[in-house]
Amino acid sequence: MAGFIGKELHSLDDKGRLMIPVKFRKKLENQDAGAVFILMKTMSDSIEMYEESAWKELQRKLAQLSDFNPEEKKLKTFINANLDEAELDKQGRVALPKEFLEACEITKQVIIIGEGNKLSLWNPEKLKQALNIAPTEYETLTQKILG
Repeated sequence: MAGFIGKELHSLDDKGRLMIPVKFRKKLENQDAGAVFILMKTMSDSIEMYEESAWKELQRKLAQLSDFNPEEKKLKTFINANLDEAELDKQGRVALPKEFLEACEITKQVIIIGEGNKLSLWNPEKLKQALNIAPTEYETLTQKILG
């Protein structure tokens, strides 16, 4: 696994390309031009970016879901309908799909968050809204989930 950690604010160029910060590029398994990433538009209005090896792990889990269970089928369909691929170019940039950028309201500025096996891309205001919960709620969630 890549071990992406940290947060960076970057700008998209006029063609919707994102320069992957050096701190994250150093963690990539394949830093060469042509490396492929799987992009997923999420329900929380962000874009998740996976290296192919990390995506293959998730793909195996998805393949185990039943097409005859309505909930599992709905999840598979949602995920598959919100996927795309992008290649790393020689300058370390990735062209992001216009449809994903529009849906997530990412125009010029983007916050990149390292989340271990993936990178999450956010509109700065949307991220601020998503994280706008009371400190006591964070404490409760932390105790509940991390124990």
